[in-house]
Amino acid sequence: MAMAELPQSTLVGETALSGYDKPVSQNPEERASMNPSEQIDQLIAGLADWRGQTLASLRKAILAADSGIVEEWKWMGSPVWSRDGMIAVANAHKAKVKITFTNGASLPDPDHLFNAGLGGNKWRAIDLAEGDKIDARALKALVRAAIAFNQGKAKKKAPARSRAKASQQDDA
Repeated sequence: MAMAELPQSTLVGETALSGYDKPVSQNPEERASMNPSEQIDQLIAGLADWRGQTLASLRKAILAADSGIVEEWKWMGSPVWSRDGMIAVANAHKAKVKITFTNGASLPDPDHLFNAGLGGNKWRAIDLAEGDKIDARALKALVRAAIAFNQGKAKKKAPARSRAKASQQDDA
């Protein structure tokens, strides 16, 4: 039986963990030579159903929100977007695509995009099922709010370091 014919639960490695329809390259040298954007491209291409299209739409909106956003590949198969700290991580599950904002509990959500993880102190998520539409404008606003939050955290930390340096210089 070919790998594509196996039930999802019997596939091994990253294929089973991520719910890919097509296996991720099992060649470690090939995977190591791919940059994060290429790995995300491969993930999307491997999701031949609505999940791949949804993930591609999420990615497009996130990257359009700010030109300084960096794509990363973490946890053996998760696309991550960062700018001055992590913004969000996405995962394709069997019946949904989930995008989790690492500081979502601290972000304004006037369009009520968050629909999962609402009880947590830090994270908030958006679960998208087949047929759900992405409000790209609202998602971009949420991404920009996450960037502003990250930059605000960085500014709060900077003065403390400056005071410590000044204190060390005074002692010298």
